[in-house]
Amino acid sequence: MKDLRYEKLANNLLTYSVNIKKGDNILIEILGEDAIPLAKELIKKAEELGANPQFNIVNYEVLRVMIENATEEQIKLYGEMDAERMKKMDAYIGIRATSNVSELNGLAKEVLELYNKYYTVPVHFEERVKNTKWCILRYPNSSMAQMSKMNIDEFEDFFFNVCNLDYSKMSKAMDSLKDLLNKTDKVHILGDRTDLTFSIKGIPAEKYMGTFNIPDGEVATAPIKTSVNGYITYNTESTYNGITFNNIRFEFKDGKIINAISNKTKELNEILDTDEGARYIGEFAIGLNPYIEKPIGDTLFDEKIKGSFHFTPGDSLEESDNGNRSSIHWDLVNIQRPEYGGGEIYFDDVLIRKDGIFVLSELECLNPENLI
Repeated sequence: MKDLRYEKLANNLLTYSVNIKKGDNILIEILGEDAIPLAKELIKKAEELGANPQFNIVNYEVLRVMIENATEEQIKLYGEMDAERMKKMDAYIGIRATSNVSELNGLAKEVLELYNKYYTVPVHFEERVKNTKWCILRYPNSSMAQMSKMNIDEFEDFFFNVCNLDYSKMSKAMDSLKDLLNKTDKVHILGDRTDLTFSIKGIPAEKYMGTFNIPDGEVATAPIKTSVNGYITYNTESTYNGITFNNIRFEFKDGKIINAISNKTKELNEILDTDEGARYIGEFAIGLNPYIEKPIGDTLFDEKIKGSFHFTPGDSLEESDNGNRSSIHWDLVNIQRPEYGGGEIYFDDVLIRKDGIFVLSELECLNPENLI
């Protein structure tokens, strides 16, 4: 029996998330073969809407073999070809459905740096993000269900609740937080092993409500690059380049991460030494999705956890640009609900959220019960 939830998701992605128009060129790219059923629905619907869908599939096992001994010239050519294709696109939907999220684990640091420099940055950071209507999502395969510690049926129900949420309703509710962020100078965050201060004055805030990522649900800005001081301990694990990190702790002075420790301190500092911008923060965002309650080991979900925020080393967002440039952008999450240790966020010395719940009357519309 056909699962109509895929049709609904395909329709939402095309008509809302990337706002496809007749005559648009759209690249539908899947990472892993599991997502073929959704890709087929997207292609059929895009054609019905008068768009020109193109398709690409990436297999991480094959990619690993190609790049692990590749020359700089080889990776550069790979990036140039895909960047040229991306330049012809008006829209992009990327579906991540790898069966092994650690497939690139163990690749040499130098190889990953070359891949990020000559492929990820020119194809995605410079071309896709800046010049297309794009949306990235995961696919509910067995690997994700296992990572989430759910059976596949349970995970699919969770996935479709999260991804088929009424994002237009959420968008309207976000206006109050966006307006407040745009008026704010000083931010102070307190929590378990966390005490941070920074300024966001003059950095535009932006809503993320299903038009760039699915699932979605965050309002983001960025600190003034040299304004961050204090320390933070992230209570959500994160996988980067196939390595899973826990209990990451950063200490800041004048914006720079001057000390970084975790369960894998050596590997953590190697990432932060990728380039100068990797030790500065490119994004500060508040997570709001009412259906996402706990980390599942996937950034696209975890950064939207209700009652959370993320504080991101690396490249700044184009919409909230603080001038920081880096080949990395690593969304690291701290959950402030009571069961995770609690915490408080102050804007200009006024408490706006406590233990994950907004306490200002104009922001109460963003509490979970008001978004479902």
